[in-house]
Amino acid sequence: MSAELRLAMLGMIDGNGHPYSWSGIINGYNPDEMAKCPYAGIPVYMGKQPLESVRISGARVTHIWCDDPADAPKVAAASLIEHVVSKPEDVIGHVDAAVIATDDGTDHVRRARPFIEAGLPVFIDKPMATTIPELRQFVEWHRAGKSILSTSGMRYAPEMRADFSHLGDLRWITSFTCKTWERYGIHALESVEPLLGPGFLTVQAHSDAGGDVMHLTHRSGVKLTIGALHDAYGSFGAVHLYGTKDDLPLKLADTYHAFRGQLVAFIDMLRTGVRPLPFDETVELMAVIIAGIRSREQGGSVIAIADILSEL
Repeated sequence: MSAELRLAMLGMIDGNGHPYSWSGIINGYNPDEMAKCPYAGIPVYMGKQPLESVRISGARVTHIWCDDPADAPKVAAASLIEHVVSKPEDVIGHVDAAVIATDDGTDHVRRARPFIEAGLPVFIDKPMATTIPELRQFVEWHRAGKSILSTSGMRYAPEMRADFSHLGDLRWITSFTCKTWERYGIHALESVEPLLGPGFLTVQAHSDAGGDVMHLTHRSGVKLTIGALHDAYGSFGAVHLYGTKDDLPLKLADTYHAFRGQLVAFIDMLRTGVRPLPFDETVELMAVIIAGIRSREQGGSVIAIADILSEL
């Protein structure tokens, strides 16, 4: 790898502005161009940081490709990216790692395949895979020694790492996201999973046209309720911990540092070869998402996570 890691930022679909934000967090950014970003929240949380502090040393996004060719020059101007390519495979041989910046868990194998097969480490936006065939392929690649990481930024949100020792024994956790279970459920799930560790047992969906409420059980005995209600944007990132002695409400307020922590973890993995979390843990989280989808499709049946994992 080069002294300064060269990264390719690949893909942008409706509802997801990560090529702007992630590239800007790594490279620094041009405030005038970032102000034109179609995702209004990005210039706001980026602008809360001193401009000179926005940069991750030792890495740079050097190449950009977007699904709509008209988008790539705009992202490049905002986030100081030198090279715009006409097709994603053009970056092979010119970068040290690839970032798949789309959050469609039914389409990540297709997008990641050329880079994984070329031997490049790949970061995949959450959720990594929301179907059994997609997840099975990533498991096979991992077993073959390929370097793959996929996380939600909520894992690194400062607010979610609060001290909760005063709560006594945890009994129940609620965690909330807007949008859909398929695309954003992993945010609500991964914000609290580090508190418990792996060991999810079952998922049961309670669904209607407005979204899903998922009831989860865990080997620790703690119960979880995860809401994914499509239009409740103002409540995104709300978590509540309930214990035998006290309760604790948490709320995401620092998107910048959540994303920065996520990106630093990937860059550190490229440098050291040490994963920030076991791949099996990510696989279990994807199994929870798939189980929720299956429960909804089956009218609210209780789905065992072990049954999903047995299909891989």
